Amino acid sequence: MAMQFNKKEAGLYELDVTGYVCPHPQLYTKKVMEKLHSGDKLELVFDNPSSAESISAMCTNEGNPIVDKQRDGAKFLFIIEKG
Repeated sequence: MAMQFNKKEAGLYELDVTGYVCPHPQLYTKKVMEKLHSGDKLELVFDNPSSAESISAMCTNEGNPIVDKQRDGAKFLFIIEKG
């Protein structure tokens, strides 16, 4: 499956990197977050468990808080706010 990036509404975006393995989910997330404005939110969907740790660490280091974390079976959903 190809990476999908969509604008859902003003200030809310979605990035689906389901099917990708490390380091790709983190790299795509970093690229997208660089394009967002402060206060924008990203719904990140992925299914690689090891990406959860690397994405969490990256968000902490870059000052972009993860405001919600959910897991539905093999899929993860993180909502990240641009700091």
